[in-house]
Order: sequence, then structure tokens, then C-alpha cells
Amino acid sequence: MSKNAKIAAGAAAVGLILLIWLPWWAALLIILGVPAAAYLALDPSQRRRLRRTTRKELGR
Repeated sequence: MSKNAKIAAGAAAVGLILLIWLPWWAALLIILGVPAAAYLALDPSQRRRLRRTTRKELGR
């Protein structure tokens, strides 16, 4: 299993646990808010590099 697949599986498991444990709206805020906060915490140069990398990989 690749590293990205392990991360995706872990995120899905955490999301399911949050949906069971918290109200659906709180779980949704956490699931969407954590990646958004991590993206906003990057420097502008890191954001540009991240966008450039994902675009290159989409064209494969």
C-alpha cells in the first residue's frame, strides 16, 4: 500500500469516527477545516509549489 493510500485510509477512518462521535455539522467543519487551515498556514511560495505539483500530476 502506498503512502498516499495509507493517508487516505486513515483520513476516512477518522472521518467515520468523527461522524459517529460528533454531530454531523461539527464533523464536517473539522474534516473540511483542518486541510484548509493547513493550506492557509503555508507560505505563498509553498502554495505556488503545491499548486504547480498537483497540476503536473493531473496531466499524467
